Amino acid sequence: MHETEFWELVDAAREDAEGDPEAHAELLVDRLTRLDPEAVVDFARHFEARVDRAWRRDLWGAARVLLDGADDDAFDSFRCWLVGRGREVFEGALHEPDALADLLEDFDPEVDGEGEGLGCAPYEAYERLTGGELPDLGLPDPPREPEGTPLPSGDDHALAARFPRLWERFREPAE
Repeated sequence: MHETEFWELVDAAREDAEGDPEAHAELLVDRLTRLDPEAVVDFARHFEARVDRAWRRDLWGAARVLLDGADDDAFDSFRCWLVGRGREVFEGALHEPDALADLLEDFDPEVDGEGEGLGCAPYEAYERLTGGELPDLGLPDPPREPEGTPLPSGDDHALAARFPRLWERFREPAE
């Protein structure tokens, strides 16, 4: 599967889901089950490689702004959600996480940022197709710690200073 095909699958499922994260995941599973098992493995490889690329402290900081905090599990889910937003949003966020303020039409922390189902989609599709588990993807293990310099935990002023556009658009101004 080429990268373009990967993004087309992600985008088509997202557009048809009309903003519903559960529907997005279900539609992606449905589309993947129309492929052969090797194509599902290729999709999973593309997806996991991008989730690994987003294992960065600056993106974690952006997630903390958008979600009003983000523990390990929330950040894992956020990274899957970020891939699910499509190539433009994903690559733009990697280039400059604060650009999410311009790249996202809106953001509801009660619904958005949740991508666990998307992360599971290729695994579920492969199991439906073959009755077995998705084989090892052959990707290197991500580093134990995310890339970059840690941001102070619980310091809204530091987050507002590092992500001024995100803060202004999606959170109240720092005191």
